[in-house]
Amino acid sequence: MPYRWTTEPDEQVQELRLWPHNSLPQHGMAAFVLATFTLILIPALPLLGSVVLWGLLPFLMLAVWGVYFALRRNRRARQIIEVLTLDDDETHLTRTEANGDVQTWDCNRYWTQVTKHEDKGPVPNYITLKGKGREVEIGAFLSEEERLALFDDLQRALRRPNSAA
Repeated sequence: MPYRWTTEPDEQVQELRLWPHNSLPQHGMAAFVLATFTLILIPALPLLGSVVLWGLLPFLMLAVWGVYFALRRNRRARQIIEVLTLDDDETHLTRTEANGDVQTWDCNRYWTQVTKHEDKGPVPNYITLKGKGREVEIGAFLSEEERLALFDDLQRALRRPNSAA
């Protein structure tokens, strides 16, 4: 699950950290780019020693660079962290975007409402927190099953202010 509850044993503060799932680690990306390079060069082997190879080589290298660039860009775009902090009185949500922008939201814990929009959001089972006249999304990057589990966890955590979820 790409989220984790952490609660300090001596404190009454609960913290929920959410992050997008990254299925391809850094070494896996390197292996994939190397495999792509190798597979692209296999059809070029019969062309070794001919002028045609030099005509094709820039396009083959451009294709490998395109795969590398796309994987790197995707990895950077998924560096999102959301931190929900629940203490006795306050609910505080901080979202750090991939580019470093930080968005915050807070509300009195008693008035915080968690809502699941089954089909009205940009993704199925869209989850929002509402309070202080504002409604903010949480965990939109999670899978549908993970959002359902998160919704249950949030309802439980907001219902019981002095215990971990």
